[in-house]
Amino acid sequence: MLEVKTLNVDIGPIRILQDASLRIEAGEMVGLIGRNGAGKTTFLRSLMGLLNAVSGQMKFDNVDLTVLPSQKRAGLGFGYMPEDRKLVPSLTVEENIMIPVWAVGIEDWEARLAWVYSLIPEAREFRNRPATSLSGGQQKLAALARALLVGKRMLLLDEPSEGIAPALAKRMSEILSNLKAEGVTILIAESNTAHCAELLDRMYVVERGSVTSA
Repeated sequence: MLEVKTLNVDIGPIRILQDASLRIEAGEMVGLIGRNGAGKTTFLRSLMGLLNAVSGQMKFDNVDLTVLPSQKRAGLGFGYMPEDRKLVPSLTVEENIMIPVWAVGIEDWEARLAWVYSLIPEAREFRNRPATSLSGGQQKLAALARALLVGKRMLLLDEPSEGIAPALAKRMSEILSNLKAEGVTILIAESNTAHCAELLDRMYVVERGSVTSA
């Protein structure tokens, strides 16, 4: 489904990813594990087109992502949850969740939103609240809901359990378990596997920009 080969990415004059390769099959939940600064976020941002590749290949169902404009990738069914959530402060939670609908157009968005709320009922409960009124953990749930609305084919999750209370981290794991049961394809970037080890089908380790199978 997703195949990355010898991906090289620079930020400024510094090489961050070095010949990074990874493969994910449909329905798999795969971990990208590494310490802070190892290159996990750069890898996900490159997949989303937020960083340009210097060289290498990125293919999603034989679509060449390296030449596809970033704004087209969500239209392929990619859902991306950044580590820092990136919620728009001036919008309500539901308005933040709806951003992909406004950006790329989703015909069945009402049914999709109902499905998202069934998975994350907490998001329905605080849907009318300003995004800035939520705790860090609640903001993570809102960001996950937004990713799910557009991520029909693949989810890219950056540190979904990082920096949140243990109870919410456990809740995040429950949601991921439900998504796995539904066969959603997911790539999870985490600093460690404390909250997701039992869910992962396979793991890759990223260190100093190089990616190897665990």
